[in-house]
Amino acid sequence: MRDARSEAVREVHFRPFELGNTYVTGDQWTQVQGTDPMRRPGANIPLHPVTWFAAVHWCNSASLAAGLEPSYTFGADSVIWNVAAEGYRLPTEAEWEFAARAGTSTPTHGPLADIAWTSADGLNGPQSVALKASNALGLSDMIGNAWEWCWDHADTARYGGYRSLRGGGWDDNPWSCRASVRRGSAPDAVLEDAGFRVARGAVGSRMRLPRRAGPPRPIASAPMSAARLPSVGRCCGACCATDNVSTGTCCAGVYFFSCPF
Repeated sequence: MRDARSEAVREVHFRPFELGNTYVTGDQWTQVQGTDPMRRPGANIPLHPVTWFAAVHWCNSASLAAGLEPSYTFGADSVIWNVAAEGYRLPTEAEWEFAARAGTSTPTHGPLADIAWTSADGLNGPQSVALKASNALGLSDMIGNAWEWCWDHADTARYGGYRSLRGGGWDDNPWSCRASVRRGSAPDAVLEDAGFRVARGAVGSRMRLPRRAGPPRPIASAPMSAARLPSVGRCCGACCATDNVSTGTCCAGVYFFSCPF
């Protein structure tokens, strides 16, 4: 991966991970949180607007509802990722771009009009998920429709605590809707064109978390007895073989699944 400002280049090695094949939708958000405080405009439309903080809180709530170890620990002004946890989380930028490119080296994985909602469509908001053509890995809306929050900081030297977004949105010009384009914003910013999709998969060894003063910040969750949980499997390296996976596509150690909520 390359940073345009610093011209730094880094090589990324992936561990097997899982990624939702669509954004988290308004209906999925409500199933987990039990409420819809921002009046989401449709069950199958990408959840928006949503802050980075709200997205990581939802990931923890979804993990608890599914009986998984939450990925994040919250302090007064910090979020710590337990990289050994198997719960839902935001993808890293490297994971996101690897999935978005789906083996291609071009700015988009197909003609933009076929795969993405952009300003060329003259829309007033995001459209329902998976209406445009998916990429070779079965992922929909990786380009256009709504920007996607990732875990990474955008550029700490210039923007401090800003977090990164990828993919472009429905009101962006075509040149902004490419697999390599990055955007950054404050984690508490309410962005009309920002949504997110979830990932799963440990990327490191268990770490000792620092003690926190005071009680933990509560994470709201709703009973999920009716949730359709996925048959979760893992890919074996780059061999494109799966074990106990009922649906999804395996490629280069990535298993893509439908969010269960």
